[in-house]
Amino acid sequence: MGEIYVDGNVLAGALQTVFAVDVTVARGRCAGCGHTGPLAEARVYAAAGLVARCSHCEAVLLRIVEAPDRIYLDLHGIALLEFSNER
Repeated sequence: MGEIYVDGNVLAGALQTVFAVDVTVARGRCAGCGHTGPLAEARVYAAAGLVARCSHCEAVLLRIVEAPDRIYLDLHGIALLEFSNER
């Protein structure tokens, strides 16, 4: 993959429209390789929407596409998202 990517922090704005918390600080487990870490460390590629890939195995973790009247969110590559209760 020779594409240029940014880190998972770019997902904050898009996911904030769906979730009431900052999802980039949540710990996620890759369904592909089992690596667990903050979503912010994912490698994010911009295409028709945003595609987040595991920083270890490059499997797709999530895809998010914003349309004028809806948001499409695919989380099939995340086996688990862990949020802290601390505020």
